[in-house]
Amino acid sequence: MFNFNGELLEDNTSFLNENNRGVQLGDAVFEELRVLNGDIIFLEDHYLRLMSSMRILRMEIPMNFTMEFMEKEILKCITENDLKEAKQIKFNVFRNSQNDFSISDNTISYFITSKTLKNPFFILNEDSYEVELFKDFYKNSSMLSNLDSNNKVLNVVGAIYAQENDYQDCLLLNERKQVIEALNGNLFVVKGSQIKTAPVTDGCTNSILRKKLVDIINKLNDFEFLEDSISPFELQKADELFIVNNIDGIVSVTKYRKKKFVNAIAKNLIGKLNAAARMSLTKSV
Repeated sequence: MFNFNGELLEDNTSFLNENNRGVQLGDAVFEELRVLNGDIIFLEDHYLRLMSSMRILRMEIPMNFTMEFMEKEILKCITENDLKEAKQIKFNVFRNSQNDFSISDNTISYFITSKTLKNPFFILNEDSYEVELFKDFYKNSSMLSNLDSNNKVLNVVGAIYAQENDYQDCLLLNERKQVIEALNGNLFVVKGSQIKTAPVTDGCTNSILRKKLVDIINKLNDFEFLEDSISPFELQKADELFIVNNIDGIVSVTKYRKKKFVNAIAKNLIGKLNAAARMSLTKSV
């Protein structure tokens, strides 16, 4: 079952027409969330990010689109039988105008899908995970690049390149050839006692898990945190590279070119990330 504008529909039900702007023009944004036992992890952060994304795209936000409304509409997708399972939720919002560049209708519609997750909380993926730079196309360092929008063609082409070359992921560059993120999430670079990630002004996705991990690292006394541009030359000098996203948690990079990496810091951070997730559930009760 999925939720379309408050109505529950069976999977594979046709509900979009050929003029849908999300399909035709990519005029849509989304937020991915985790639900555990009927509670939404980091709900307030996800809500505020979705509202910010809609404002940046100048969508008309309905008066009833509160955090409580978002929570209620998400939980409609979860039946009593599903409450014990961890769920991945995707909350999509698109503009209602027809598929041209003249905006006759700035109102929005939404649909919400869910699927079961194998792990209730975030995990550390320690499988072999080799990455390479994706240099065919660049991601612009603009505010639009910070959003999760339906325009993911760069990620799709990059994923095909990775598959063709037996990489598990690729690292994206901006137009200044700075490393900004992976196809599959935000990148963190560890060198000695320094932990670094690209600033949002370089064009990386401003994800909630990135925000939470930055908050956690800033509180660690033994490490210096930097939000600064990352040069490709830094990657092979690093002790550790890891990627964070809302579905997998933390993914340790094991190899980049001839360099192999450890994952000690990632192991330390995954427990703290889960503690923050549990705390967000406690606050929402």
